[in-house]
Amino acid sequence: MRLGEVERLRGELTEFVADVFGSVPRRDQRRWGECYLRGLMLDGRRKSVQPMAERLPDGNMQALQQFVNQSPWDPLPVRRRIAERLSEVVRPEVWVIDDVSFPKCGTASVGVARQYGGAVGKRANCQVAVSVHAATDTASCPLQWQLYLPREWTDTPDRCRRAGVPDEVVHQEKWRLALGLLDTLADWQLKAPIVVADAGYGVSTPFRLGLQERGLSYVLALNGKEVAHPEDAEPHQPAYGGLGPPTLPRYRTPPRAVCALAAQAGAEQFTEVTWRQGSKGAMTSRFAVLTVRLAGKQSLAAAQEAGGGRTRWDGVLPVQTLLVEWPNGQDAPTDYWISNLPATTPAADLVRWAKMRWRIEHDYRELKHGLGLDHFEGRTWRGWHHHVTLVTAAQAFLTLRRLDPKVRTPA
Repeated sequence: MRLGEVERLRGELTEFVADVFGSVPRRDQRRWGECYLRGLMLDGRRKSVQPMAERLPDGNMQALQQFVNQSPWDPLPVRRRIAERLSEVVRPEVWVIDDVSFPKCGTASVGVARQYGGAVGKRANCQVAVSVHAATDTASCPLQWQLYLPREWTDTPDRCRRAGVPDEVVHQEKWRLALGLLDTLADWQLKAPIVVADAGYGVSTPFRLGLQERGLSYVLALNGKEVAHPEDAEPHQPAYGGLGPPTLPRYRTPPRAVCALAAQAGAEQFTEVTWRQGSKGAMTSRFAVLTVRLAGKQSLAAAQEAGGGRTRWDGVLPVQTLLVEWPNGQDAPTDYWISNLPATTPAADLVRWAKMRWRIEHDYRELKHGLGLDHFEGRTWRGWHHHVTLVTAAQAFLTLRRLDPKVRTPA
């Protein structure tokens, strides 16, 4: 936005800040929060403190720097109010779990390490954060964030202390962070409709079980290498040979990759499904809904535990729904999703939810390129979470205006 456009929105923005930043105790903190949001929305290549302060008529680099890096205001109540307001307006069909990377130089910025970064498509020096987004086909917004700390950080307490990482923060896998974010949102009285995520989360049996234990429905991407048995496969009890412990139930044939099971189903099982209208017309492909029993090592261990232990388990693996895409012109299926929803769920619904993950690319484009999500130059835990919260607030304000220009603060 140009300066004149941002200035014309100051009245609305002041009302928005008064509501969303109501938990921030001091008036001067809220004033610098509003100033920071204007800086994020202003046109400019960099959205770090110094260039923003130079572009703003009332910009003060020292004050903004102190507000985002040192000021002790708690970002969680701010994010909660943003999540509450956006959930009411967006009315999400799915919650999308994802992780996003922030390329960084050096080793001092909190959480930075040589790790896979989606922004560059390879291992690189970067920070990685896990996020939860509310989404429909026409709108989306981030609800909650958490910075991922690799073990090389948590195994070096002095390094964490220099970056201001709280003592209680420990290393957690990304799927555990995602479940923690969902628990926080549940504490805020927000309920996930359907959880969707890419294969990085879909292949994790503990993550799927965590969603199931929380009573959450999911449609998660899966790679074609995951192994499974067809639904009608039944374990049998081999005869006891008389020596050693009793022989456990087992399936007569080894599990097969889901790509092989899908291809075996045959092209005639796939039907055309249109899931949304794109800029170039209807988005359509061929899909089939199959029922399988996932059989990887983690799936076996989870089934044994649920069945009372290895010696008490009856050998039956649970049934799950597999959604498969086989586009026209392709020699074999290309994409797979696993779900705990029944196989009787309409294929059009499963496809729409699975494909709705694309919507958060709009979030990232606006958050990164428009609002400077990855432009933060500070190094501390507090500063990173403050900056991410402020960028989320700026995007929330713009999203509310797009969805309903009359929206100010709640009555």
